[in-house]
Amino acid sequence: MRLTWILRAARWWRGFFVAGLGVAAAFIPSSLHSDAIVVTRAMLASTIAEISVEPDSVIVDLEIGADQMPAFRNLMPDEVHERLGFAPRDWADRLATFFTEDLVIREIGEAPLVGRLTALEIRNRIRRDEITGEPLPVPPDEAERVVFARLVYGTSGRPPALSFTPPGVEGEGELADLGFVVYHRSLPVNDFRYLGVRETLDLDWEDPWFSRFRNRNLWRQYDAPISAFLYIEPYEVRKEIVLRPRDLQEWADLGLGGMDTLRVEDQEDLKQRVVEFLAERNPVTIDGEERAGQLDRIHFIYRNLRTSGVIDPPRDVDLVSATLGVIWVYPVDGLPDEVAMRWELFSDRMPRVPAAATDEAGGLPYYLSPGDDVLRWRNFLTNPTIPGLVEVEQPPRGALLWLVLGGVAALAFTYLTLRYGVAAVRQGPVPTWAVAGAVVTFGLAAVLLPRGLGTTRLTEDETAKVLSGILLNVYRSFDFREEERIYDMLANSAAGDLLTDIYLETRRSLELENQGGARAKVKEVDVLDATYDRFGGGFVSRATWNVAGSVGHWGHIHRRINQYVAEFTVEEIDGVWKITSLEILEESRLPGSTV
Repeated sequence: MRLTWILRAARWWRGFFVAGLGVAAAFIPSSLHSDAIVVTRAMLASTIAEISVEPDSVIVDLEIGADQMPAFRNLMPDEVHERLGFAPRDWADRLATFFTEDLVIREIGEAPLVGRLTALEIRNRIRRDEITGEPLPVPPDEAERVVFARLVYGTSGRPPALSFTPPGVEGEGELADLGFVVYHRSLPVNDFRYLGVRETLDLDWEDPWFSRFRNRNLWRQYDAPISAFLYIEPYEVRKEIVLRPRDLQEWADLGLGGMDTLRVEDQEDLKQRVVEFLAERNPVTIDGEERAGQLDRIHFIYRNLRTSGVIDPPRDVDLVSATLGVIWVYPVDGLPDEVAMRWELFSDRMPRVPAAATDEAGGLPYYLSPGDDVLRWRNFLTNPTIPGLVEVEQPPRGALLWLVLGGVAALAFTYLTLRYGVAAVRQGPVPTWAVAGAVVTFGLAAVLLPRGLGTTRLTEDETAKVLSGILLNVYRSFDFREEERIYDMLANSAAGDLLTDIYLETRRSLELENQGGARAKVKEVDVLDATYDRFGGGFVSRATWNVAGSVGHWGHIHRRINQYVAEFTVEEIDGVWKITSLEILEESRLPGSTV
């Protein structure tokens, strides 16, 4: 029965995929051999396995690199198998071998699980961040092609434990360079790690958060369902707590009894109960003074090894995985010297709570425990970045103004010489009056001459420098929280009705669309090119620039790099350059962004 099914599946997949996998020959080297592993981060392994354990099955998604195809040859259709240099063998037989000798999954003490191949195709590899494993955008022309395969292994239903064995351990094939991560009912069990030997996973079906590999080296970094974070920035401190309502039920009755699913209509009431419970707990002191924070946001969030973000729009969530992120803000003047949070929520299943204090230099991970319950940050930054305006080069005065000034001064000098004589002019106080007259003339000319008549034409490099300063000041205005203060700062860079437009557009561009309103802080503005077209009291410029920013949120650092193309009108107002018109022509996300 089992073999018949495999034969039928193999024939079906042969007809559907052989044509597509024929292109694999384009990236199969003429001579294949095993290379030494030169990377140390498992998410950069040549082959990646993402494994999901469900009540009645185990689903494995594979990204197989070109150099690893020999280790996975038994998955490949006949034509590809033979092109790899192996003797002909029926595909159905090879599939059966793959599940029993290559990538083997077992219930403890049982025979290998029966598997089936449900997808096989060529696609682009997911490029992952070297630290977090989160997917990164990749330009199409830089994408690496891999073989994607989806495998489904049937189980007897909620096994207490499973073992996973990579190709090359039980069979006679090559050992795979295999990076892997396991999810139990959508919850990550481990960080990305290498699977080089058989590993056993104990499954907690009552609460999958506590499913763990027996090998402690495979435990994920944050293995507790509650975590706490402090973010220290100029003018504000944030306290963020990530928790499961299911765990908070141990200390407070949240009305979750008998629930398996948290429905949308129940979520707002639950949020209110959580906020009320947490409001008086885990106090924060800033420079020795206990402070009352302002509730900023509370969201249901998703959180896995790839990314984290707000569940929007709201949807029903499994109570086991339902997770809340709660944020309090503490306004401060400048940058504090010391911030501390005392943690109060521990239990037998949660004897340690992972935490971190983060400033612009990065995060400092820490584990809180009943005997060590204070997360403390001290200001050891040697040159912290304090929000403020950068100096923008003032509009230069041109040759015409100096010509007028010089002409008036010369006429005055000639008149005085003819009237009083050379000797009188050389001896005071006549020269003093001449200089005073020249200064007055200069001031009058600056006011009375038509706007822009005295300005010097800017080069494109000078234009880019001016725009860079103005744009950086626009973005830095949003380092502040209060809307009134943001507007006051923006008024130094923009004028008139454009203030509101720039406020709304810039706020939109900095907010992370999947992070519930979290706003990236801009670190760098790079104007790549800028044209110059002079008019009246200013200039028009079409410019391209990149903006790089980041924000710490839910225990991750979210990075964003955007590129813009826009047309500016910049005018001299009250002796400084200000944007008076702006039209965004293009906006795009660049590689390196994680949100």
